[in-house]
Amino acid sequence: MSFLLPALTLWERELRRFRRQHSRVIGAFGTPIVFWLLLGSGIGTSFRSSGTGQSMNYLEYFYPGTMLLVVLFTSIFSTFSVIEDRKEGFLQAVLVAPVSRLAIVFGKVLGGTTLAVLQGVILLFLAPLLGVRISFSKALVVALGLLLLSLWLTAAGFAIAWRISSSSGFHGIMNLLLMPMWMLSGALFPMEGAAGWLQWVMRANPLTYALILLREPLYWGTAAPAGPFAQSWEVSLIVNLVCCVVATVAAVRAMEPVRGVAAA
Repeated sequence: MSFLLPALTLWERELRRFRRQHSRVIGAFGTPIVFWLLLGSGIGTSFRSSGTGQSMNYLEYFYPGTMLLVVLFTSIFSTFSVIEDRKEGFLQAVLVAPVSRLAIVFGKVLGGTTLAVLQGVILLFLAPLLGVRISFSKALVVALGLLLLSLWLTAAGFAIAWRISSSSGFHGIMNLLLMPMWMLSGALFPMEGAAGWLQWVMRANPLTYALILLREPLYWGTAAPAGPFAQSWEVSLIVNLVCCVVATVAAVRAMEPVRGVAAA
């Protein structure tokens, strides 16, 4: 209870804050949807997937990338509360309480993860509109991918936000890091059509493997193109699990200097 009670309290606080801030819903969910519709309709049927011998409409190709973008936006927006809570003195009060750092990280990260997964699942219901038949088992597998992705993105955002005192500075850094990573994940264009050096960058990008977790299960058991990547879903699962562990450890360790100062 000494771990679960503070963690669940912080988790509930994040959900309550989200319900009161409707602009976060518009920014995190509306922007990727508009981006998906405008870009997908603009390119339209001129897009052809490579490496499969079959054509794929760009709206369909870009759909998993849109889910990835929704989760990315929601996860990062949720970590803005770390900076706000520190400025308001809330986290300082939590730090001097007899609560473990892991419980604080778990509560904050779980709140952002819950919000990101829920919005990603809502977007998942749009798959039939694209002609992609998705069964309950496939939906569960994609939801697992959304969970892992949301978890390590939120934890990574927490670790960075804890060391930054300015919301505008945090926003600039996250845009500089995450937007190029998203664009080079295969969400916008297939890896096979990129330059050789860029393909190596895409293979080293952890969001590439996150996208595989969302795209590949949609086409299991069908003859439709299952994505432009040669990596397997199992490899992508391992990569995302490693990212979850590394990001969580980074988030916990990021609190150590501040906790020492607060305790002093």
